[in-house]
Amino acid sequence: MPTTSTMPTARKRRRKTRTKAVNHRPAIIASDLKVNEIDLTPGKEHLKCPDCSSWCPITGMLGTPKLVPHHVSRAGTTAPRRCSPGSNRRVTIDIAVDAWRMRLIEAVPTTASRRATKVLPKPKVKPAPAASQVMPAPLSAEQVRKAFRQHQQQCAACQREATSRDGDPLPCRDGERLAVTYLRLLRQEPKRRAVRDFFARERQRFDRQYAAAAPARRAAEWTAVLPDVRAADTQRAERIPEALSEFRGPQLPLEPQDVEVYERRQAELAKLYARRNSAASGA
Repeated sequence: MPTTSTMPTARKRRRKTRTKAVNHRPAIIASDLKVNEIDLTPGKEHLKCPDCSSWCPITGMLGTPKLVPHHVSRAGTTAPRRCSPGSNRRVTIDIAVDAWRMRLIEAVPTTASRRATKVLPKPKVKPAPAASQVMPAPLSAEQVRKAFRQHQQQCAACQREATSRDGDPLPCRDGERLAVTYLRLLRQEPKRRAVRDFFARERQRFDRQYAAAAPARRAAEWTAVLPDVRAADTQRAERIPEALSEFRGPQLPLEPQDVEVYERRQAELAKLYARRNSAASGA
């Protein structure tokens, strides 16, 4: 609906009004309202109107508290409707501001407990393998050398900074163990490399033999099933006497079992198709 300049709109609710009119209806008791339906903050007193459920300022806090005249809809809404039952209605403030604040603070945990908590999806953790399924990773001389260098940078005994009471440098058992392991792997590295090369060559040789034997094995498999294939082809090529083809034998009926029922059904279908055609042509 288009809005014109002469069309009235809902006004903003003023906090202080000059009218002395008082609604004849019974006063609203503040203690009977819910804690979230009234705001007694000094200088910002508001109340939820019981008639239109809109928040309205309370005027006359030092004299006769009452609701200010207000509309049902928000401010600026076209074609507003005045809330006659709730405008200028008296309000009885029978609860102190401190008591109202205490009730409001006590209601916060209760509201939070009723609110649904956020459900966090449980992360899917892959189960740890059994001890029998754990495959130890083979160590290499390069890995042990890096671990030894890192240990030397962090260990005070390896840097000759840790001494005993007599001032003698303390030995480092961990550094010694890493150094011995590195030297052992360094000596075994040629033999390990030769073993890896041997298994790689054997794997390549096996792959070549398997690829070379595949045609001969496939030919042998076809030779084994050739008699059965020939027998199946011979049986399929033989035509049964008095058969129309290899797929239609003499036992298949060519005439309906009940000729009268068949002709009656054909006549009904012809009438049905005729009615459909006439209806389609008429439309």
